[in-house]
Amino acid sequence: MSLFALGDLHLHYQSVLKARSQLHDRVWKNHEEIFRRNCEKILTDADTLVLDGDHSWGRDLSECEQDLQYIRSLPGRKILTRGNHDMFWDVKKTGRLNELFRPGLIFLQDSYEAYRDYALVGTKGYTFEGPFYLDRRGRIVGWDEEEEVHAKKLVDRELARLRKSFELAKADGYRKFIMFLHYPPTSILEERSGFTDMAEEYGAEQVVYAHSHGEHRFHDSIHGEYRGRVYHLVSGDYLKWKPLKILD
Repeated sequence: MSLFALGDLHLHYQSVLKARSQLHDRVWKNHEEIFRRNCEKILTDADTLVLDGDHSWGRDLSECEQDLQYIRSLPGRKILTRGNHDMFWDVKKTGRLNELFRPGLIFLQDSYEAYRDYALVGTKGYTFEGPFYLDRRGRIVGWDEEEEVHAKKLVDRELARLRKSFELAKADGYRKFIMFLHYPPTSILEERSGFTDMAEEYGAEQVVYAHSHGEHRFHDSIHGEYRGRVYHLVSGDYLKWKPLKILD
């Protein structure tokens, strides 16, 4: 019995693929079958797989049916968190998704799931991604301050959702946590953030995130041990479609 994670499957069985990287980058070629084979080699039905956002390019649930069926067919218990491209998932209707797809799929939002004596908590998160203004050497010399203000509002909303999940788990007696975000926990301008502070406040042992695609983005945020937590990037192209073991 182990806990695994991977994010950014970006499935498109029923939708039109327009993402340049998925159309042309070698790492995305037949990634669905590569991931399936890796899951079948590594996971058993006793394991838990957290899929960390951006599951489908479908614009609504009708365009995601085959994508979700693909995920449902993978080994183990499947827990899904929201990504920025998951247009089919209205956060206010998460309960409806769980009614439709449990026990095959679990949609995690404003709640928690148990794994052994850990509570798994998660939300989409958010981080400021520019636009940034660069000098001739590629150094950041400024950024869009209006967009930064807007980003802060989204960060505050996601922090409130994450705190709700921590508090629900805490009220049920959990004291050990693994925290999942889709967005990185910090922007490229930050060393700390509200998300890293909350991980420390509740004693989350590990923080797992995705969203960062391509080698030029893999180091946008924290990797490894930082201030007593361990941070993992689990974007599928970063992991070469092999789920990362988070806990035994």
